[in-house]
Amino acid sequence: QVQLVESGGGLVEAGGSLRLSCAASGRTFNTMGWFRQAPGKERELVGYIWWSNGFTYYSDSVKGRFTISRDKNTMYLQMNSLKPEDTAVYYCAAAPRLASKLANTYDYWGQGTQVTVSS
Repeated sequence: QVQLVESGGGLVEAGGSLRLSCAASGRTFNTMGWFRQAPGKERELVGYIWWSNGFTYYSDSVKGRFTISRDKNTMYLQMNSLKPEDTAVYYCAAAPRLASKLANTYDYWGQGTQVTVSS
């Protein structure tokens, strides 16, 4: 049984920081990623990490502010210099292959965690 369990969301003021965690169980993955979805908007990629070598990719909207890392079976998303437009439900996702920016290349999803950034 594959499970992705997220934690770490919450309310923070603009300019603040949060760290999200995603603990994976049930199998190993080649790629894990973070996506987010704001109300009324489509789910978008935040970034992903290749488990074997730690390669990371970030969307332009978060590059330089967010950092994805991994440790054992847990993926992290360190979010700094948060902006109100970062407000969304954040999801972690996993794929057994070298996945891409597209959500439909990921097979497993967490339940989501709310991040709210106040102005």
